[in-house]
Amino acid sequence: MSDQPISIATHYHERTKYHPETITIKNKELDWSKQPSVFKQYKVGKTYDLTTYLSKKFPQDKLTKQWRRLSRLLACSYGLTARLVIMGTPLYLRTAPSAGGLYPAEVYLISQGTSLLPSGLYHYQSKTHSLIHFWESDVWSDLKEACFEDITLQEAQLAIITTAIFERSAWRYEDRAYRRIMIDIGHLLGNIELSCAINQYRPHLIGGFVDKMINEMLYLDPDQEAAITVISLQDISNNNQILFNPPKITSFPSEIHTDYPPIEDGELLSYFHQATEIRDLESSPSSTLTSDPSNLKDKYNFPFCLKITTKTSPIDWNKDLINLENTILRRRSTRAYTGENITLDELKSLLNFTYQSQDYKQTNLDPNPDYFNLELIETFVAVSGVTGLEEGCYYYAPQAQELRQIRFKNFRSELHYLCLGQDLGRDAGALIFHTADLQKAVAKYGDRAYRYLHLDAGHLGQRLNLAAIYLNLGVSGIGGFFDDHVNDILSIPLEEAVLYITTLGRAQ
Repeated sequence: MSDQPISIATHYHERTKYHPETITIKNKELDWSKQPSVFKQYKVGKTYDLTTYLSKKFPQDKLTKQWRRLSRLLACSYGLTARLVIMGTPLYLRTAPSAGGLYPAEVYLISQGTSLLPSGLYHYQSKTHSLIHFWESDVWSDLKEACFEDITLQEAQLAIITTAIFERSAWRYEDRAYRRIMIDIGHLLGNIELSCAINQYRPHLIGGFVDKMINEMLYLDPDQEAAITVISLQDISNNNQILFNPPKITSFPSEIHTDYPPIEDGELLSYFHQATEIRDLESSPSSTLTSDPSNLKDKYNFPFCLKITTKTSPIDWNKDLINLENTILRRRSTRAYTGENITLDELKSLLNFTYQSQDYKQTNLDPNPDYFNLELIETFVAVSGVTGLEEGCYYYAPQAQELRQIRFKNFRSELHYLCLGQDLGRDAGALIFHTADLQKAVAKYGDRAYRYLHLDAGHLGQRLNLAAIYLNLGVSGIGGFFDDHVNDILSIPLEEAVLYITTLGRAQ
């Protein structure tokens, strides 16, 4: 590490790393009777039941079709897919995965005033698949102001805001929970993006907003809940041909904090989130920092390494995307793998859907989906059991569409260890790692970069999830790992922060 003062983002990352000598998570006894509720309820407001519009038996008039599109959008984004009773306590599963089934995210809908929804604030009640109109007022101008008059809000009448209720995850994962929360909301963003395509909306991801203004607009308790992303929804159902605009992503930076006091354990998460906030309207830069897909480059090109092309035919979701919708609704996280191999063709299909979005324009998926900045994300693959591919570690070069071998070895035992002894790491056919140069990211986006990196990693992870489920593979994300051991296995410098692991294999 440099002798220069480090940012609070770097401090948080270093401090929340798991180390074999200090980890206590496996030994921590949880009082499950004190687990925070995974559902937020409003006792006052007008309720709009969305369940009736999931049926196809309704009259196909224009208004009903609009309700059906909105209902399906929310159901596929964050709706319930199962109710399991475990030791007398129901466990509800949703379309988006969540670490420990804790579901820290909430979904709000803002209406400018449409034929469906009067202007005001709405909360999506996933347990009942309904919207509750808890504040009836014209807040759209406030939303635009808080988002620095983002141009995509000029063309939209609806917007989604995702928030985090920190205690839901911190109750179990303590200060490290912030990582998992951002990954979980990244999963949700992946679902929102694809669900919009199914239902003829174009989502525009907004990362630059004044946090306090959005929190106050939604009447959030700042000690409990905070806004994380804003997504404007452009209705494209009336277009004869679906046209996709270039990404217009406002990923404004926050300050870089290097002068911070000693922070007690248990207070680090809250302190760090506040440090990632954009404080006021004067904090915005003179120009928008956008993610331009044309700037994407492959970072590593090792001399004399084995290179394997990953070019393949895209997954067939059908033109109306019915296969994609069914996949979203039946997604499950795998609990155990058989240890059997997956195939190289399957791995190619997974990588193609996740990173080669331009191949899916013909199926009406956005060829340039919104991320905060994929220039900052790198992808590595540890291969333990892929038929047609030598065991070892590979760098995935998305622009060249090839795997570049870094190390030749079977790493099953090491992967088992670095995944905190989880058998998923040992028995998977492949593990996909997302990493980022944290110092480079902070230099560009301030401490807020930590949000953007993990949200993007979760978004990529959700595309991997859905491709795997469609191919009848098992898939499960891992947010708990020995950070430095991952760097060692992948032979990358410690400055390359490990964000997320996705395991892939044959499910038991």
